[in-house]
Amino acid sequence: MSAQTTLAPNEVAPPSRSAASTLARRLAASPEAGVIIACVVVFVAIAANAETYTAVGNLQVMGRDLSQVGILAIGEALVILTGGIDLSVGALAGLAGILAGWMNVNEGLPAPLAILLTLVITACVGLWHGVMVTRLNVPPFVITLVTYTVAQGTALAITSGSPINNLDPMFSNLSQYYLGEIPVPALFFVGAAAVAWFVLERTYVGRQIYAVGGNKEAARLAGIPTARRITSTYVASAALAGLVGILVIGRMNVADPSVGAGWELTAIAAAVVGGMSLSGGEGRIAGIAAGAILLEFITNGLLALKVSPYDQQVVQGAVLGVAILLDRARARYFGRSRS
Repeated sequence: MSAQTTLAPNEVAPPSRSAASTLARRLAASPEAGVIIACVVVFVAIAANAETYTAVGNLQVMGRDLSQVGILAIGEALVILTGGIDLSVGALAGLAGILAGWMNVNEGLPAPLAILLTLVITACVGLWHGVMVTRLNVPPFVITLVTYTVAQGTALAITSGSPINNLDPMFSNLSQYYLGEIPVPALFFVGAAAVAWFVLERTYVGRQIYAVGGNKEAARLAGIPTARRITSTYVASAALAGLVGILVIGRMNVADPSVGAGWELTAIAAAVVGGMSLSGGEGRIAGIAAGAILLEFITNGLLALKVSPYDQQVVQGAVLGVAILLDRARARYFGRSRS
């Protein structure tokens, strides 16, 4: 005979641990959980050791920096979702700034028209990437590396290595204005993240992009226009790189051909740290945004802590390495192995 436990009429049953453990497991299993927690830990740790870190002025600087890294990371993430890669975003952002400045100063075009033409040109570069990848089966790594080289060379050829000055004030207005205490470029980042989130999470096109990245052949057999979906991500990535280039020259008030070097690696790092699988089909915009924020917290924090410039890259690499290792451990524990 088994014993049974009965409760008194006024006795309340103890809360079940299963609900709490299930919630904790779901949070831990989420690819975004680790990077979001890392953002909080890094911010609190640095703020406790650097008085200027949480000053309004420094937070505004981080907002502007975040717009550059974050917007590039969102565009890069869209391409990675389809199983591709875009190595040209940094160089393309630098070229976009040169094109906008050259059309405005040397050709006398109004700033709005120069901006519009620059975005159209960069979008066409993305279209070229998509066509080469989907129609001619050129590896994304190869074609975007070609664009990386050509973009850098074109920027130097247009300017002969010299910056373009005397830009229209509209460029600086875009980058240096505030909405309340919030810098406008940070709002561009929020807007880009919101649009990307809506497309990926709430539209049929977004579900198709995930399907293409998960299994391209199965998506094709299911009737999904794989070529168009892949091409659209390259167009979006290139156009967002163009936007970053325009914001940068407004912030600097000069179009410098040396701008953009290495930004593509930072964008890829933000995407991977944010939970994006390099094999495609996995990752969400919330994680990408958190990954970009984490990188900015670390970069700015090292400056606030007065870490030697020679040691900053070592520290950044170590922190990112730990973040990726922890994410892979989480993925393996919860049965979400990534390749």
